[in-house]
Amino acid sequence: MNTLTEHDRKLAETLKSLSLESLAGAPKPRRKVIRWIVGALLAAATPVILALVSPGSVNDMKIALLGRSEPPKLDQADPATELRATSERDNLPPTSRTSEAAAREMTGSGYVVAPRWTTVFSKYEGKIKGIAVEVGDQVQVGQILAILENASARLALEQAKAAKVSTDLVLAAREIALAQTTASFRRTEALAKRDAVSTKDLEDAQTTWKTALNNVEQGRQDVIRADLTIRVAQEQVDELVIRAPFAGTVTRLNVHIGDTVLARADSVRESQSILALTDATNMVIDADIAETNVSLLRPGLHGEAVLDGFPGRPFGVELQRIAPTASAEKGTIGLRLSLINPPIGIRPNMAARIRIISPEIQSQIGEASL
Repeated sequence: MNTLTEHDRKLAETLKSLSLESLAGAPKPRRKVIRWIVGALLAAATPVILALVSPGSVNDMKIALLGRSEPPKLDQADPATELRATSERDNLPPTSRTSEAAAREMTGSGYVVAPRWTTVFSKYEGKIKGIAVEVGDQVQVGQILAILENASARLALEQAKAAKVSTDLVLAAREIALAQTTASFRRTEALAKRDAVSTKDLEDAQTTWKTALNNVEQGRQDVIRADLTIRVAQEQVDELVIRAPFAGTVTRLNVHIGDTVLARADSVRESQSILALTDATNMVIDADIAETNVSLLRPGLHGEAVLDGFPGRPFGVELQRIAPTASAEKGTIGLRLSLINPPIGIRPNMAARIRIISPEIQSQIGEASL
């Protein structure tokens, strides 16, 4: 079978015309030019000759010229194998099919909060005479925090004590008068029984006795009022010594020695307070999560929290309380979470990120542990 094409015949005739015999009578060109023409023609004819000799060597020729072969075509998937895999997936138990859908994690962010804290004000106006603590100090219940000076309060206390002395003396004099009138009334009453005195003398003695008795009772009431006045003045003086209402940490100090502070009733801003005290032994996290998760939330759920200050030390949290209302501005709902083995050194207002596992997964974990 003749497989030569028209192009091949033309190429053969061209090669024949370049033979030495045909060039014998012609002028001899330069040898370099002849060699260049022959080399170019042989290079052009080589792929065609190889293709004619071995049709299956086309790929080998491409490998030689291009340096790579065509990628093999992927075999089509076996319909029977695909059908078998679909059948096995459909025969999985319901728990396996729904585990991926149930594996829902609820994430949010918030801050570390100390539920027990207070801003300490002075009950009465005064000048700061001494400050016994600094920011960061740990204090106990009743420990002195600051001392104020108020001359008017101390003068009022001294006045009250002096008034108490006067009322005591008046009461003592009235009690003596009562004793005398009582004795006189008893004698007059005895004489009246023997008709030694008139009825008028008996009535006068009785009136004098009752008057003395009433004076003594008034004196006793004056003494009680004097005691109350002393107690009020003493309380005002005692309140000039500012004490810690509970054990905690001093987190803010707003005054210096010599400053004048207003009474609590006249202070309307926190900056007018003396200091802030925080109980850092029992802190929680107040966080917000998307309100779309509210159906999955309930107290007692466990999760994990990470503080920005301790990024490599996650710890456990437990959901304590869910806010009764959602935030219309942010579309979130607030949570309060207790801390389980938190890092040592955490502080209020630290930023936190939380992650709570959905109730379905927690129940599956509990059943697996059983």
